[in-house]
This record gives sequence, C-alpha cells and structure tokens, in this order.
Amino acid sequence: MSFDTGTDALVRLTEERVDHRFKGLPPDAEGLTVGELTAQRRNLFSDGFATPVLALSAERLEHNLALMETYAERHGLAFAPHGKTSMAPQLFRRQVEHGAWGITLAVPHQVRVARAFGTRRIFLANELVDAPALRWIAAELERDAEFRFVCYVDSVRGVELMDAALKGSSRPVDVVVELAAGEGARTGVRTEAECSAVADAVAGAAGTLRLVGVAGYEGEVPRADPDRVHAYLRRLVALAVGFDKAGRFAGTDEIFVSAGGSAWFDAVADVFAGIPELSLPVLKLLRSGAYVSHDDGHYREITPFNRVPEEGALEPAFRLWAQIVSRPSAEQAFANAGKRDAAYDLDLPFAQVIRRDGTERPATGVSVTGLSDQHAWLATSPEADVQVGDWVGLGLSHPCTSFDKWQLIPVAEADGTVVDYVRTFF
Repeated sequence: MSFDTGTDALVRLTEERVDHRFKGLPPDAEGLTVGELTAQRRNLFSDGFATPVLALSAERLEHNLALMETYAERHGLAFAPHGKTSMAPQLFRRQVEHGAWGITLAVPHQVRVARAFGTRRIFLANELVDAPALRWIAAELERDAEFRFVCYVDSVRGVELMDAALKGSSRPVDVVVELAAGEGARTGVRTEAECSAVADAVAGAAGTLRLVGVAGYEGEVPRADPDRVHAYLRRLVALAVGFDKAGRFAGTDEIFVSAGGSAWFDAVADVFAGIPELSLPVLKLLRSGAYVSHDDGHYREITPFNRVPEEGALEPAFRLWAQIVSRPSAEQAFANAGKRDAAYDLDLPFAQVIRRDGTERPATGVSVTGLSDQHAWLATSPEADVQVGDWVGLGLSHPCTSFDKWQLIPVAEADGTVVDYVRTFF
C-alpha cells in the first residue's frame, strides 16, 4: 500500500470549520464544518456561493484520474503523479486509489504534507541537501518501516552533504542519479562520465545512501521535438543498462527508471517499452501531474493525447466563476477576478460562458485582455451580450498556478451540485 489507511488525517479535514480563510464559500456557511457543508449539497449557482469562486468538475476530475490509470496500465508503467500540481492530499488519495505507485514531490515541505496525510511512497524529483530535512526524512524512515522514499542526486558535492547529514541513520536513503536533458537544461548531471562519478560517490556513502536507479525530465530537452526527446530518453535507458552491467544496483531489489512530465509521456511510454531485461525487476516510473485537472490552454495544446488520440483525451476540470461588476462602454467590461484568483503565467484566462437568471450560454464576443490584482479586463465586441451582474465562467491555463490560489475548492457536478471540497496546502 502506498497510503497509510490506519491513521486517516483526511477525515479531520471534514471537521475543519468554514470561515473567512476560504474564498468564494457561502457567507452563511460560517461555522459549519466542511463535512456539514458537503452534506448540504448546495448548488454552486443558487445557494450562496460568492464570486470569484473556483470549481472543479466532479465528472471531469474522475475521467482524468481513470484515463491516466488506464494509460499507465496499458503501457506497463508505474505512476507517481507530481503532487506539486495540486498539493491536495484528497487528490493524492484518489490518485493512489486509481493505481498510482506513490506521489512525486519537489521540496521537503511538500513531503511533510504528504506524510501528514499518510502517503507511504514518495519520489522527490530534486536533489535534497538540506540537513534538517534529511534528518527528518531519516527519522520518518526509522519510524515507519513501510515508508519508501527516493530522491535525486546530481553532484558529488550533493552526495557528500547528504552523507554528512545522514550519519548514524538506521536506514539508507534511496537515490537515483538524475541525467540532465542537455546542455543548458535545468538540473541533472551533464555527461555519462559525471554520472559514474556521482554513482561512485553514492557507493562510497554506503550505509547512508543506496543507489536504486536513474531518472530525468524530458520536458527540459532544449528545442524539444519527438526526435530529441526520444534520443534523450534512450540515453537515460542506456545509463541504467550501463550501471546495471557495472553492478551498481547490487544493494537493491528493483531498478528505478523514471521520467515523464505532462508534455511527452507518450515518448516515455515508447522508449521505456524497449528497456531490456536487467539483473533486477525494473520499475518504469512515470511522473506526469497536470493531468489531474488538465486545463483550457497550455496543457490542452501540448498534451500527448493530441498525438495519440486513439488513447483517449483529458478534459479541463477547472472553471473560475466571476461576476461582471462594471460595463463602462460597449467595448469593455470588468469582472471581479484577477491575479489573486486566476493562473496567468502561461496564458490569460479564457471567457467561456455567461450565466444570467439561471441560463448559461457561450461567451460570444467576450475575451480577457488583461488582469489586475482583483479585476479581469474584458473586451466585448458588438455581438457580446453582457451586463453588470452576469456570471462569467473562465477557463484557465496551467493547473499548478490555479490550485495554489485557493485553499478550499468546491467540486461540482454538471448541474452545479457541490459534492466535495478539496483542501490544498501550499
């Protein structure tokens, strides 16, 4: 099991009181527990929710979870979706229930959140050299014999720092050598010779560290295209094969080969399908995270399912509801959601629908041209039918910077019935 089913901190989330901390929730819900509010099954549009309010589609969320579960199974991949996308332990649990091996994370705080909610398998896609965090990880490994933790190493210096911080630990920390995606890419060891030097350093830290595989992130391949991404992934596989022939994985019982963001997981599936038989079982670990909500912009454009439509299609699950609060001219309107509420680092939000008097229609002639802190600037062409008081439903681009603006997110069915609330921890 990659989740601790005995101590369920998730239940305590339902006991949290609704108050001023949570944007968009009905003012008259003040003092109710989240569980009590959920049980009321209020309607997002008619039962007191205040704009702006971000909502997740219950149906589309479930569709995305099931689709990636099926995709991973079909291609013989283990799946550790990147939890930094949502930082929502309720979604971590659902991802694991949909077959995930565990959860990928990026920094120690995120690991602490996941552990607080029972996550048993964590893959840290980063080199961890912070001594207090390493000592905390060591204590967690000692406390919980079923806790599995794996992280990157990408330098001899990093190995030395880890070794020094972990002296005296009862269990070694499992590490994978990160192979950089190329010159000028983000993190990772640049050459195979340097990878061997890092692996040698890990071998010299026996007792505190254990080499269990290799990993990388193909999304950082410079000038990425299918040929360059496939070539990098083949290098990653060759590194694992070479390490295995050299006996570098003798201290483990399985070999990790891990890659996979949200743009090229079809290439990962292609290349990992050709991993030859090694001396130990191979865990082919995919780490894509943005799929859980998908989006209406960046990830809609780059998803691999555009290249392999026969595999299915992810569905955008987020919609931000705002209200028209000013209509100063025929060419312009303003809604009450801005940079505090909507992702804007990759694309501006997209005006999708207008609601008035319980009726929803396409937002014809309405486009978002800019965001202030608390306002969306809307351009309105002659065919736009928009007036003060209307609700406008906005599609968003980039899940990671959508989740992080909301602490408690209603999950609504297609008719607006709110059936759950997702708590985030950023």
